[in-house]
Amino acid sequence: MGQTSEECLAFLGKAREALKELTALEEQERQLELEERRNSKALELEQKTVTDTIQQTVKKRREEINVSYDKEITRAQDQLKKARTKREKAKNQGVKERIADETSELHNYNRELRLQMKTSFRQNHVPGYCNTSLYYSLYFARWMKEFLTFLLFVAIVFAAIPWGIYMMIPERQPWYLAVIYVVDILVFGGIYLKIGNVTKVRHMETLKEGRKILDQIHSNDRKIRVITSTIRKDRNESLYNLEKYDDEIAQFQQELNDVAAKKKEALNAFETVTKNILQDEIEHNHKEALDTLQAGYAQVKDQLRVTSAEVKNRRLDITDHYGTYLGKEFLDPAKIAELCTIVQEGKAANVSEAIDAYRSRKSSEA
Repeated sequence: MGQTSEECLAFLGKAREALKELTALEEQERQLELEERRNSKALELEQKTVTDTIQQTVKKRREEINVSYDKEITRAQDQLKKARTKREKAKNQGVKERIADETSELHNYNRELRLQMKTSFRQNHVPGYCNTSLYYSLYFARWMKEFLTFLLFVAIVFAAIPWGIYMMIPERQPWYLAVIYVVDILVFGGIYLKIGNVTKVRHMETLKEGRKILDQIHSNDRKIRVITSTIRKDRNESLYNLEKYDDEIAQFQQELNDVAAKKKEALNAFETVTKNILQDEIEHNHKEALDTLQAGYAQVKDQLRVTSAEVKNRRLDITDHYGTYLGKEFLDPAKIAELCTIVQEGKAANVSEAIDAYRSRKSSEA
């Protein structure tokens, strides 16, 4: 490239000015990028605020509807529960009265039998303890309950009592237990046999008659239990006059169904209509702020796009016009200034000589 010093200086000056302009554009690009990020964050924050406000408001309103209707549902459920409880009490009372009515003859018969037995024992001078269930369980056992009572008595008298006495002895010896059992059998066994012999020998006929009476009472008790069980299992409730309770229960059940249906309708209306209205109102309240932020963001983004395109074009232009001569190493305003100084000092007449001189100077300085 044949050029004079003046042309060389002019070339370097233009290159330096182009690089300064590029640096200014790059700084403007960085500032626009920072502003774009700030605007983007501000816009996202505002959009998130709108979304959160909508969600929180919708949730709160939905909960208010649920709470309001749930209170009414709970009240209706309590009324229904009380009505059912009253009905159950009335039914139980009716069942009791029916049982008492249908078993009254048997109960009266049992009372007459007990009075008859008591009178007979008194007239025949039978000891009072003979007119007890324990006595008949021990000496005239016939029914399962009486046999179990007899076995329990034997277990207590001939097992538990001897063992209990033995365990209370401080220094126990095995033969102590044998002695205790022998004494226990002799004492309690003797008493058992003595009472049995005395009462049976003297009052056997009266005791046998008492056994028959107790058997009849036992038979009557079985009939009473059968009647009671049959009445309790009877599903026919028409005998207990429960209609007014059924009407009350039906009324409260209908109220409960109505409240539940209204709640469902209210929630459906909220989800399909009210929810959208709330969303529109909230979005409208934030629309101005959102529009401002979106406009600012769009403006900065557009400026950044234009500036970035300009920076790209300038870089390509500098590369085409100056990079091919200066090389990437000297596309720097400070270095170009030094090259200008070298040319002005007369140490070089063109760019290539100025670059060689610059490198020679740096080499000597190193």
